[in-house]
Amino acid sequence: MAAITSHCALRSDCAPFSSSSSSFSGQTFRQPAPFPGISLSSPAISPTLRRRISCQTSSAISPSSAVNVKEKSGLKDFLHINDFDKTTILKILDRALEVKALLKSGERTFLPFKGKTMAMIFAKPSMRTRVSFETGFFLLGGHALYLGPDDIQMGKREETRDVARVLSCYNDIIMARVFAHQDILDLAKYATVPVINGLTDYNHPCQIMADALTIIEHVGQLEGTKVVYVGDGNNIVHSWLLLAAVVPFHFVCACPKGFEPDEKTVQKAQQAGISKIEITNDPKEAVRGADVVYSDVWASMGQKEEASYRRQVFQGFQVDEPLMKLAGPKAYFMHCLPAERGVEVTDGVIEAPNSIVFPQAENRMHAQNAIMLHVLGL
Repeated sequence: MAAITSHCALRSDCAPFSSSSSSFSGQTFRQPAPFPGISLSSPAISPTLRRRISCQTSSAISPSSAVNVKEKSGLKDFLHINDFDKTTILKILDRALEVKALLKSGERTFLPFKGKTMAMIFAKPSMRTRVSFETGFFLLGGHALYLGPDDIQMGKREETRDVARVLSCYNDIIMARVFAHQDILDLAKYATVPVINGLTDYNHPCQIMADALTIIEHVGQLEGTKVVYVGDGNNIVHSWLLLAAVVPFHFVCACPKGFEPDEKTVQKAQQAGISKIEITNDPKEAVRGADVVYSDVWASMGQKEEASYRRQVFQGFQVDEPLMKLAGPKAYFMHCLPAERGVEVTDGVIEAPNSIVFPQAENRMHAQNAIMLHVLGL
């Protein structure tokens, strides 16, 4: 069947199976009505069902076509925080607070994702990312499908562009947690449904949206706060920098020499002229006057062979009680988890009254719910 490729775009602008006859290889045959007495153009068919039984046939959908399908349908991707302006980011965070309050009240009739499905691609395993996305999508009426590393082997068994097209046939939205940042870019390029970046080696936008939500709840606002990150200049730092290019606050990254964040990303944040950005090698000076002290593991997934070396290099960058004392009594501690207690942070700091790591973890679900509502135009 190499002659044609059937691409189910799941969008309302695809050609529906509304005709009573169809031609294939020069032969004409009758198509039975899918529901007796009801045509696909009938108002009795819901918009969601009509989308699902639409199919676009083409030899190959181009990247520009995929982008056009999204634009025409009012759909968006969520790949980098700075793809959106300040007003949009704050609007998403406000929506997260509203939907969170609704769920906390026990309300279960708000089901905007009813009849929708989400494909979740996990090249990297994660407890928080899977449970927060799957639970959140379910609580709002949808169904999420977990696709682990052995289910797809994206880029190995099947090209990313093909995975994007196929999953767009069956689902309304795709979330992917991958290693290479190019993989998420390629998924978004070829998918005709919204793609959400669940994490790449370059950035982790959903995590930072949850962090911003947590800061708003506990500090009272995000704008004007001082956030000090202590540790490796990794994908979390890149996402904080990209947020600082949109929303004004003071961001400091304290890291060992040679472990600074990507220079181009730092320059992008600084050149935006929105926030005060500092990169330093002195954690003690950095944390003074902080509203939030933030940490992450020193060796991320895929860097575990460097763990012993990094523990030596990162001596002096552990967030412990003396460091938090320098930050001041009002400073909160945050960590994106999982944490290696006794390594980048002490057990006492994580369990202290001013630690908000678990409300922060919960807010992954609420921030992501708002992100999904936004990209789906709901």
